Amino acid sequence: MDSWMNNCIKTFVLIIILLYVIIIFLVAGIIYFAYKSPHYSHLKHTISELGEDDAVNSRAANLGLFLPSGLLLISFGLLNSGNTNIKGLAICLGAGYLVSALFPCDPGSPLGGSGKQTIHNIGGFIEYAGGIYFLNKSRQLLLTPGFIEPQWIIGFLVVCVILTSLPGFKLRGLFQRIVEFILFGQLLWLSYH
Repeated sequence: MDSWMNNCIKTFVLIIILLYVIIIFLVAGIIYFAYKSPHYSHLKHTISELGEDDAVNSRAANLGLFLPSGLLLISFGLLNSGNTNIKGLAICLGAGYLVSALFPCDPGSPLGGSGKQTIHNIGGFIEYAGGIYFLNKSRQLLLTPGFIEPQWIIGFLVVCVILTSLPGFKLRGLFQRIVEFILFGQLLWLSYH
């Protein structure tokens, strides 16, 4: 029994370490590619625009950052056998990054555009709508103080996603990062609990 418990604890620790590695890799990659991209703003531009067609380092961002991040997040979700909300959230986040890598956005990441942009937008929808669904389903929101109902946090996320999807909105990058921070923070928190 002690051996089984030790194996469970070791597996849990390895899975949590994997999640930390994924998040650190992704954040460092976003900062690095933004630094290498002239005129890129974390406040104005979406993360996908680092790998958009004709971006300075689009191939490196898509194949070296988004693709491994997506595959690692999906792997994390599949390795997590206990909680279906953790599994679903991780797989949705991973699907968004995987689709972004395979179907880079058009310049400016518009709502319409090429067929590739449409598939890219579907990947974003899976990531955010699926992520919000699994957050809502979990009902264990990290960022919910006692006086704020979880549905208010979910509503805030929905508004942020809508603002992020508007190409003319000047702070779409900021609002996307808020959503990503909440989704990844929630994934970490749920993984501990």
